[in-house]
Amino acid sequence: MLELKNVTAGYGHFTALWDVSLRVDAGEAVAVVGPNGAGKTTLLRVISGLIAPRSGEIAFDGKGIGGRPAYEIVGRGIAHVPEGRRIFPALSVADNLKMGAFLPAARRRYAESLARVYALFPVLAERQKQRAGSLSGGEQQMLAIGRALMSRPRLILLDEPSMGLAPVMVLRLFDLIRRVREEGYTILVVEQNVRQVLKLVDRAYLLEVGRIKMEGRAEALSDQDFVRKAYVGL
Repeated sequence: MLELKNVTAGYGHFTALWDVSLRVDAGEAVAVVGPNGAGKTTLLRVISGLIAPRSGEIAFDGKGIGGRPAYEIVGRGIAHVPEGRRIFPALSVADNLKMGAFLPAARRRYAESLARVYALFPVLAERQKQRAGSLSGGEQQMLAIGRALMSRPRLILLDEPSMGLAPVMVLRLFDLIRRVREEGYTILVVEQNVRQVLKLVDRAYLLEVGRIKMEGRAEALSDQDFVRKAYVGL
């Protein structure tokens, strides 16, 4: 479904990714893990069109998307839930969700998409008239994911979904992401909570200083001694 080949990207004179190659197959959940500053957020931004790759190839369903504008990539079926949620705090929950369905194809199935989001996240239905900025951190993350689902994507990019959440909410959030996956979505998630995310995904890539250092099945990666000591805390 998604394939990156030797992608290099960065900001100005700074290079954040070096020759990164990875793939995500349809129906998979794949994680990219690693320390702060490894280039994980840059990786998602280059996939979703927020920054252009300097070199390499990015393909979705066999068609090149590298350097295409972000709105076009959303239209192709990729939705990005950014780090820090980036909801519209002054708008209501319902209006935030409406913003996610801005493309004509998504607008045509707005009611169906809204019902699906409310079924996944009932708290959003209960608070649909409430100002989004007044929600708890966990509820705001649900809203950010729900807004992404409103574009009717086939691939969802999640950037540090557990950041800033209380431990109890982190566990609940990962359960909710698992439910989203069970709805048939393909997921690529960037996450520092390695212990939890490796329980959620099929495969994982370890990114360090902008380069892929290791890849494999999630359970095999979690059994690696240095991964357990450095990232899982065991």
